Amino acid sequence: MASCTAVIDIGSNSMRMAVFQKTSRFAFHILHEAKSSVRLSEHAYKNGGHLQHEPMERTARAIGEFLSIARSFGARKILCVATSALRDAPNASTFISRIQREHNLSIKIISGEKEAYLGGMACANLLPDIPDAISVDVGGGSSEFTQIRNGKVEQLFSLNIGTVRIKELFFDTNNIEGAIAYIDQALKTLPPFQATTLIGIGGTFRALTRALMKKEEYPLKKLHAYTTKNDTLLRFIDQIQEATPKKLRSLFIKPDRFDTIKPGALILERIIRYTQAKTLMCSGVGVREGVFLSDLLRNAGDRFPANYNPSVRYLLDTYAQYSNHPLECSHLCKRMFDLLHDHLEINPKYKHELVIAAKLIGIGIGVRYYAYQRHSHYLAMSALDYALSHSQIVLISHLLLFKKGTNASELIQKNSYEPLLPDHTTLNTLSSILWLSHILLAGRVKASEITLEIDSDTHALVIGGSSLYLAHEQLKNIVLPKHLTLVFKD
Repeated sequence: MASCTAVIDIGSNSMRMAVFQKTSRFAFHILHEAKSSVRLSEHAYKNGGHLQHEPMERTARAIGEFLSIARSFGARKILCVATSALRDAPNASTFISRIQREHNLSIKIISGEKEAYLGGMACANLLPDIPDAISVDVGGGSSEFTQIRNGKVEQLFSLNIGTVRIKELFFDTNNIEGAIAYIDQALKTLPPFQATTLIGIGGTFRALTRALMKKEEYPLKKLHAYTTKNDTLLRFIDQIQEATPKKLRSLFIKPDRFDTIKPGALILERIIRYTQAKTLMCSGVGVREGVFLSDLLRNAGDRFPANYNPSVRYLLDTYAQYSNHPLECSHLCKRMFDLLHDHLEINPKYKHELVIAAKLIGIGIGVRYYAYQRHSHYLAMSALDYALSHSQIVLISHLLLFKKGTNASELIQKNSYEPLLPDHTTLNTLSSILWLSHILLAGRVKASEITLEIDSDTHALVIGGSSLYLAHEQLKNIVLPKHLTLVFKD
């Protein structure tokens, strides 16, 4: 079995574990996730921060079962970090010693700044490129802030405003005005952020995002990299704050969040207003991924190599080991796009998605050769998670669909992903370039053996090569753009 690492994050409200499996040097995927609402900090804030007996018992039992799960996957490393609840507790050492004694597990208490760094670093590596953003991780006991510029983590801040803390100190006595004053006073210690994008990390932001996506019938079932405008989320938060438990259910809030969603939503509302960020993005990654990446990338400056995508590499590692055809296809696609995009009036920005689609064109064969295009589409839609926007994921996945004599736009299912796709002309042209490249390599030759040039008089694409007989036969299967004529030369 490939190398597995389990990461346990002990928070004030929930404890979570993710089991990561490497498929090559930097590529990985998640094998398993576990969560337990242990509420370790329950009643602590009313008792000087001291951890109480029952929450410690719940947490200890959950840790034992988490470790059993990790061992079942053969995890070679088990990394465990704890945040605000243990960071603030005068009796933290008693609990840590117990876990070490009973389970032989070392718990590392991380500072608020380290927590902010790990979450921010995970976002910088695993979200689409954002020139200027601030990540905000609203936890049970504290909230962490990270300034991210051009993929680099720059400023780190941690404030003692968290869902459980605000609930116990203010919401339990219905002192909402006191909660607002407390949160706003804490936010005044932050510098004035100029970021246009706020990245939300943590359970509260994910719960609100999941509910908003269901409410709006959003077509793609992925939280990670979901983007909305600040006024949309603020209006939704207003509905949450005024809702009864029955109404919360109709707003798609899960019952286990009923008692903390309003304090958490209030914290987020005050943060959004303070930062004035116009665009909000949900992060499906956070401290756990940051801990894993800090270990994975420890000799690479906590950054993936340039133009490296771990999701793409994972798919290639797992499903495309049988041939170098996808790599050759990507080389030919790149050359063809560079030659044709002006003539075909295609925005150069789509080159990135086209090349990724070419690399993944055959992954479905790893499932079953027959109808492999459909399998490739499904695998890409399911497993492309990191460093891509939702629009990019949907476009790449849709380009992998193919039906003889049919335009790509005709393969869009009704009531599906069309709002996330480019216009039909662009979609059809990109698909034509992809599948033309695939067909020209039908004889499994190298891309370098095929010549491409534009005829200066006719503007036709002139294609040369010694092994194009099969390509000639298969050309009838694809629909070419109206303004593209092909000429073959010996």
